[in-house]
Amino acid sequence: MGYYDHSQSPVEFAYNNNGKNMRAINWNDIKDEKDLEVWNRVTQNFWLPEKIPVSNDISSWNQLSDDWQQLITRTFTGLTLLDTTQSSVGDVAQIKNSQTDIEQAIYANFAFMVAVHARSYGTIFSTLCTSEQIEEAHEWVVNNDALQARAKAVIPYYTGNDPLKSKVAAAIMPGFLLYGGFYLPFYLAARGKLPNTADIIRLILRDKVIHNYYSGYKYQLAVKKLAPAKQAEMKKFVFDFLDKLIDLEKKYLHELYDDFDLVDDAIHFS
Repeated sequence: MGYYDHSQSPVEFAYNNNGKNMRAINWNDIKDEKDLEVWNRVTQNFWLPEKIPVSNDISSWNQLSDDWQQLITRTFTGLTLLDTTQSSVGDVAQIKNSQTDIEQAIYANFAFMVAVHARSYGTIFSTLCTSEQIEEAHEWVVNNDALQARAKAVIPYYTGNDPLKSKVAAAIMPGFLLYGGFYLPFYLAARGKLPNTADIIRLILRDKVIHNYYSGYKYQLAVKKLAPAKQAEMKKFVFDFLDKLIDLEKKYLHELYDDFDLVDDAIHFS
């Protein structure tokens, strides 16, 4: 369609106004079939935490010691920080780097759903925890250097001027950094504790798999267009960045789980 040659998406206009007029997104002009496939999947998977009967876990919660309750609350608040980072910075940053108009819409959807994930932990807290427990956990997050280092490590790539490195960070957050925290609710559910809370984590994990896959797919499409030397440079960046994050993750999981004899299994799971 020739008019596309003389137009740009509103996102392109906003970030790189070069005098062209803006076009509307055309859902009947699919440039990449994977876009439509992923859009359909994420919209079909839509859910809200209010639909999960977390209140059924109150009896199980009350049977846990104060130390275990604190561990759970801190773990989920740490996950909330990562999802807040991803929804408000990471996925939003991908919109302006999108290769198609529909990809822009998909990352807007991702940002919303990750905000739902962050909201989900708040639903768990408001159902199970006291105000004092919630405040303690949020204060702990702000002052925990190991946790802060993990979240801060991805920010420069989200906000930097290299779309490929931004996409790598967008893939690694849902594909790696959250899993150490996911380990705990699954560990508890396997022992008959907080099963409804674990159901929320399963729904979150289902979304994360799609988010990770899609960002990785879009990264691969872009990398294929590069010269071999640049491809090798990006491959080195990915592995170096992941190695750095693995070290940060191990440090955090030791700090979180050492006193509960869970750290080795959590690291293996992650």
